Amino acid sequence: MIKGVLLDYGGTIDTNGLHWGGVLWESYRKYKVPIDRETFSKAYSFGERALAIHPIVKPAHTFLDTLRLKIEQQFLFLRDNGWKGEADLMEAIAADCHLFAKTTVAQAAPVLEQLAKRGPLVMVSNFYGNIHSVLRDFGIDAYFSTVVESAVVGVRKPDPAIYQLGVDALQLPAQECVVIGDSYSKDIVPGHETGCKTIWLNVQGWEDTDRKAASVADLEINNFASVIEAIEALSR
Repeated sequence: MIKGVLLDYGGTIDTNGLHWGGVLWESYRKYKVPIDRETFSKAYSFGERALAIHPIVKPAHTFLDTLRLKIEQQFLFLRDNGWKGEADLMEAIAADCHLFAKTTVAQAAPVLEQLAKRGPLVMVSNFYGNIHSVLRDFGIDAYFSTVVESAVVGVRKPDPAIYQLGVDALQLPAQECVVIGDSYSKDIVPGHETGCKTIWLNVQGWEDTDRKAASVADLEINNFASVIEAIEALSR
């Protein structure tokens, strides 16, 4: 029986399996930012490193604030490499991606409510120290009994130790817990190594190049709405 759930946030709840690199890239294309995908990928990686290393994101920042800061770092990289971008494009892309996330989270909320009624729900996320503000702003914070956030606990995925912290918070045997996430390398593999069951939201990756030919996921789904059904299948 599955009695506890360990759930990823970014790319799982807020995009329904789409990697944020891909979501942002599509918005860049929508607003006709004149760069290629390879250049954007470098800018995206630069921005993620900057936010992970430096205290740019503050605990009170909402997801829209976070998006603005992400894109600001991406634009800094692009300008340092010769692109003369317009500042209003940054706000347009941030607003576009925020609307997408807000809509997707609203669609995920009924599933989260059902999950929370079934048993304790723990979030395990690589985030910037403001995940509580993001969850509260989107109105889904009450569904989680505990949040394990990398910037707070000092360990990041794919280190299985971060999922072990989630299992410890549930106070359940790992074999009675399930890890649900969109990243094979950062969610499914460490969840499996911790001894949990795993459900992979396998929709569209970005740079998940280390996937093995044979998946260790117990189940794969292509829509977050299928989570309840998948957990019931694992509990039989």
